[in-house]
Amino acid sequence: MLNRADLIKHKSTYQQQLASQLVTAVMVLDEKLTIQYLNPAAEALLIKSFNKLFNVAFEDVFPNSTIDAARLQQVIESGQEFTDSDVVIYLGDSYKFTAEITASSTEFNQSPHILIELKQIDQQKQISAEAFQQQQWESARDLIRGLAHEIKNPLGGLRGAAQLLTKELNQEQQEYTAMIIEQADRLRNLVDRLLGPNQLPKMTQQNIHSVLEKVSQLISFDNEKDIILIRDYDPSIPEIAFDEDKLLQAILNIVNNAIQAIEPANSITLKTRIASNQTINGKRVKLSILISIIDFGPGIPEDIQDTLFYPMVSGRSNGTGLGLSISQTLINQHKGKLSCISRPGRTEFMILLPLSEGKSEEI
Repeated sequence: MLNRADLIKHKSTYQQQLASQLVTAVMVLDEKLTIQYLNPAAEALLIKSFNKLFNVAFEDVFPNSTIDAARLQQVIESGQEFTDSDVVIYLGDSYKFTAEITASSTEFNQSPHILIELKQIDQQKQISAEAFQQQQWESARDLIRGLAHEIKNPLGGLRGAAQLLTKELNQEQQEYTAMIIEQADRLRNLVDRLLGPNQLPKMTQQNIHSVLEKVSQLISFDNEKDIILIRDYDPSIPEIAFDEDKLLQAILNIVNNAIQAIEPANSITLKTRIASNQTINGKRVKLSILISIIDFGPGIPEDIQDTLFYPMVSGRSNGTGLGLSISQTLINQHKGKLSCISRPGRTEFMILLPLSEGKSEEI
């Protein structure tokens, strides 16, 4: 049985070593709000060592954070801790992350300090956002399909009646029934497109670059805007099972949208890479193929970015809003994921296809 002094020493040893083992980033500030301690997790998160950040003011490390000096000073004065679950932290001009921060009052060497715990939550936010968008897209697709079927049934009757009526009319009057039939056919074609692909993909083992080469060839046949297609392929990517026609249509829809958005003589990049530890439809996939379609046009309007893959949503006044929705359906049929990052001057559509379905795990 340890005596009190040995017990305190034993506890202190564990406390000293425990902070360095924590996955959660831990930071300690003194009453002047300068950094006095960082554990290794915090050094990794901030991409700087404790030696470089020791005695540096909190505001100098986090210049644009929503956690300001006045809020931290209040923790020292009141002793009341706070937690903020959605703090965007900027480190320089090119790197930022979202974190959950808890700040609490503590004491070191009989002096008030602040203990700050930081937990990066970008991945959780992304998974939640993607799951919500997927659910919304499926709901919108089901609604559109239900409406399409309701339209298609009476449309067939209307067309049939016009055909029967044509036999009873003279040639001049037949022009009117011909117009009814023509417009009924046009609406039926639109409805068929709204319903989307209804056949399961026929999967065969192939090289993914064969599809991209066909896309490049098709674009070169009709290239009025003199668009330059840049191919940046990873030749080490192994063969994967996919439906060539369906994947070709999905990629071609995206490339055609890009061509319509950018100025003549601009470029579009088709890029392939191996991606590791990606989340696809709620599953962690160890290895997947990433296909990127990148253009340097005006970007997608912010107000439609969250609903970009919904049927009938388009950024162009003359667009039908069906191309990307169909691409989303086709990629989903391959158990893949289609996403987009866009800002003025750069838009990137990303297609993730799992290399091996057996190498995925639920999150």
